[in-house]
Amino acid sequence: MSTSGPKVAVIGYPNVGKSSLVNRLSESRIAVVHEDAGITRDRHEVACEWNGRRFTLIDTGGMDFFDEDPMAGSIREQAQAAMADADLAVLVVDAKAGARPGDEELADLLRRWNKPVIIAANKIDDVKDVPQATEFYTLGLGDPMAVSATQGLGTGDLLDRVVELLPEGDFEPEDEGIIRLAIIGRPNVGKSSLVNKFVKSDRVIVSDVAGTTRDAIDLPMEIDGRRVVIVDTAGMRRQSKVTESVEYYTTLRSQRAVERADVALVICDAHDGVTAQDLRIAELAMKAGSATALVLNKWDVAPMEEADLDHERARVNNKLRLRPKVLTVSAVTGRNVDRLLREAIILGDRMLTRIPTPQLNRFISEVVQERQPPAKQGSRLRMLYMAQYETRPPRFAIQINSRNRVTRDYAYFIENRLRARFGMDGIPLIIDFNERKNRRDDK
Repeated sequence: MSTSGPKVAVIGYPNVGKSSLVNRLSESRIAVVHEDAGITRDRHEVACEWNGRRFTLIDTGGMDFFDEDPMAGSIREQAQAAMADADLAVLVVDAKAGARPGDEELADLLRRWNKPVIIAANKIDDVKDVPQATEFYTLGLGDPMAVSATQGLGTGDLLDRVVELLPEGDFEPEDEGIIRLAIIGRPNVGKSSLVNKFVKSDRVIVSDVAGTTRDAIDLPMEIDGRRVVIVDTAGMRRQSKVTESVEYYTTLRSQRAVERADVALVICDAHDGVTAQDLRIAELAMKAGSATALVLNKWDVAPMEEADLDHERARVNNKLRLRPKVLTVSAVTGRNVDRLLREAIILGDRMLTRIPTPQLNRFISEVVQERQPPAKQGSRLRMLYMAQYETRPPRFAIQINSRNRVTRDYAYFIENRLRARFGMDGIPLIIDFNERKNRRDDK
């Protein structure tokens, strides 16, 4: 679902249940939820529909004006940016804890906002507790609405009120040609810095502390007239090193983001080169069906000699069956950023490539001339016809005289030649070998 159209900023003090409420209202489990405060950091857009009206919920980090930590300051900036982009705000408060000074600070900000505001008094899990919501009349933002993100109490009424206050307008139709580009990799390799460079703004929080990004954040943008959704993701550690439940769920969301992507850019640290974990992450992306490239970031401080770069590329080609490209970039200086985006779009387009059948049959003839097909018991494999019948990812069928004569080695040989001939390095390909039945001359 597209995330254009009316927008609703969901804001509040830390740990009042904003992400839980976003998940409940959108009937999803997109936002990361945990009992610890401060889990959500970046602003995160989630599509929502109610009674035929579609709009976007913007989940934000908890705003604490008294917290002097630099991370808290970045979270406040992201939440205020969400307000600037929204048509309506839902101020979430904790009815169990009662009114706090932080709620008053936020209410003061919203009273000067000049757009509609709804107070959602959350954590009212039983009808008998509904009167607790009345305490928040003192915020001067109208009637508080009693809700329970965990039980669902009052959320239908809240959605009715949201739809009533939203301006006219709806989602634009989804563009068939849109490319979803997931930025993935180990923690602290510069993924969020690179995303900010792509969108030319400080759209996601950047910190030297590993694990700053918790959610998979969708960022729509346009590149040379093409619509692209950039997906910033949390760092992916080896499973044995994922110790906290928060990290487990953020890693899971990164994996799901890859599954929804057309293209995955695996960001690596140029200091380290392509590590074993980088290769594992690339494998995960390829198995999920994403076109993939590896990107050596921090090229401004750790440029390799050309021979070392060639060695990295040869190693990747040897280790990964899809033979993805190894590219270089610097998120700090912007070097090669535009080229990287163009390469990503090319990869996305190659996922949609449909190769004409005559070209594929000429290709098969050339393959046979280059290397004779295998033979078993004196009878040789014959490839009779090749055609493509699916895209995203490309899928091909080769009619043959006998499946028993197809060896894994020869199948890989055809796949590699297909990549080289049609520029499909890093593209997941499927080749089906279909046996033609009842043809005596094929035996």
